[in-house]
Amino acid sequence: MNTEQIRQSVREKWLTYYAENRQWLSRLGIWVNCDGQRRPSSGFILATLSVLEPRLAQLLPLVVDLSNNPDRIVMALGLNFNPEDHVNTLAAQNGKANKTANGAVRMLPAALNEINIQASKLPEKAPAQIDEDCRGSRDRRD
Repeated sequence: MNTEQIRQSVREKWLTYYAENRQWLSRLGIWVNCDGQRRPSSGFILATLSVLEPRLAQLLPLVVDLSNNPDRIVMALGLNFNPEDHVNTLAAQNGKANKTANGAVRMLPAALNEINIQASKLPEKAPAQIDEDCRGSRDRRD
């Protein structure tokens, strides 16, 4: 397990998550100042990342045994920064990645006919079948 790869992965996933949820995260009462950096609380960052990065979730029990200070863990992961400052950089990088060779922006097609799928070729919905043996969580004694 390469620690630099994990650091890079959690950084990218954290910034992507923050960018996608920025509208409500910026107003949530989770912001702290740690070593001069304004950022969400360590507990929030670690909880979020434990879901976004499975390798980190496997590593966190060992890390917590070594240090139970969440601020130190966040610093060790390289996440002690204000994500607001880095979201614009991430957006610029993603914008460059979405351009074609001639500089045009690549976009998803707006309609089915643009990707050559006929409406008649779409899969049909299969009817649901009833399972008589399924009794749910309450076991009725008949």
